[in-house]
Amino acid sequence: MKRIAALVVMLIPGFLAAFGIKLMRDMVFGKLQQPFTHLWLQFLIGFILFILGLGFVAGFILHRDRKRNKVQDRFKRK
Repeated sequence: MKRIAALVVMLIPGFLAAFGIKLMRDMVFGKLQQPFTHLWLQFLIGFILFILGLGFVAGFILHRDRKRNKVQDRFKRK
């Protein structure tokens, strides 16, 4: 059951990052999505979603690797 919960916790930020990439791609091709009024706003929200999703996944992996002592010395807590 813990593995399924961990999978769900990892999928939600992954979907947010993927949606952020989609919003940024749509802005490049000039396709405005419904809740946004300007293309630059759509790109900004997409970029923020991408960075937040990627940051959460990266932090999760770093935390897991620190617990298993599989990181370089510069990433270990002092």
